[in-house]
Amino acid sequence: MSYLIKPAGYQALLDLQQTEMGIKRIKDFFQQNLSSELKLRRVTAPLFVLKGMGINDDLNGVERAVNFPIKDMQDASAEIVHSLAKWKRLTLADYYINEGYGIYTDMNAIRADEELGNLHSLYVDQWDWERVMTPKDRNVEFLKKVVNRIYSAMVRTEYLVYEAFPVITPVLPEEITFLHAEELLQRYPGLTAKEREDSAAKEFGAVFIIGIGCKLSSGEPHDGRAPDYDDWITETENGYRGLNGDLIVWNPVLQRSVELSSMGIRVDREALLEQLRISGQESRQELYFHKRLLAGELPQSIGGGIGQSRLCMFYLRKGHIGEIQAAIWPQEMRLEAEKNGMPLI
Repeated sequence: MSYLIKPAGYQALLDLQQTEMGIKRIKDFFQQNLSSELKLRRVTAPLFVLKGMGINDDLNGVERAVNFPIKDMQDASAEIVHSLAKWKRLTLADYYINEGYGIYTDMNAIRADEELGNLHSLYVDQWDWERVMTPKDRNVEFLKKVVNRIYSAMVRTEYLVYEAFPVITPVLPEEITFLHAEELLQRYPGLTAKEREDSAAKEFGAVFIIGIGCKLSSGEPHDGRAPDYDDWITETENGYRGLNGDLIVWNPVLQRSVELSSMGIRVDREALLEQLRISGQESRQELYFHKRLLAGELPQSIGGGIGQSRLCMFYLRKGHIGEIQAAIWPQEMRLEAEKNGMPLI
């Protein structure tokens, strides 16, 4: 069910033309900085992949992929991508990318099962990136190092926006705070996972929550994660599990937390087999992607996605993602958003 947050007294700080100029500046500047920070080269990515090869991102495992038959291939079924989490790792192998280097691309997706609202659209656009690493990098400290590099690019981009539009004052702290999902559970007892994210983001300004998908002391994971890309089962030095996480900031317009990036160290053979077993999806071992990984044909890697429209929405202090991107919205949401100063493109 769609849901609209109505920020009290909201008024857009930029008009439509300024907004489009801001979007262009942000996207150009941020992707250049991301590429430099992580040593990434840009590649071309697919909009759709063949169904049944295990390449598409299964997200939480319940979302339906938009699919269509291909006339010239005996009606073989293609799926619009949810993201390129697994495709990128195949590309690292096929392009023979060296350790310490990687790729990034503009990922465009359709997620038909999204609950539409200020932050969620049917159309998803993000920078998907993937970088080759060594086995000795399979640790939380390496994960944090990469997160800090990405966050540095985010802080610099916010200052660029301020220089172009002085009415927009920077709000990101200089450093990001790292918390494991279990630490979050203990720090804010009695709250739901979303409420814990809101509390942490409000307290620290920007947080990276480690361990998305692993079972916590409550018996439940902080949030769902597919079993075949991020490693959420490996036990770390501090006794926690998980080598992945979500980058979350406090949004001063919506007065709530907003996830800008999901990323992690990817599964190796052992983590994949264990996570497939835990999720009851051992049959995936017979799929194309999984066979190549289990055969040792894919490099160890770290990767993730960074929402383009969400990033622009945050930097330009917009109340609705529909002020950044053109998409389909329920008519009642369009009318209500317009009443509350948020005209949807």
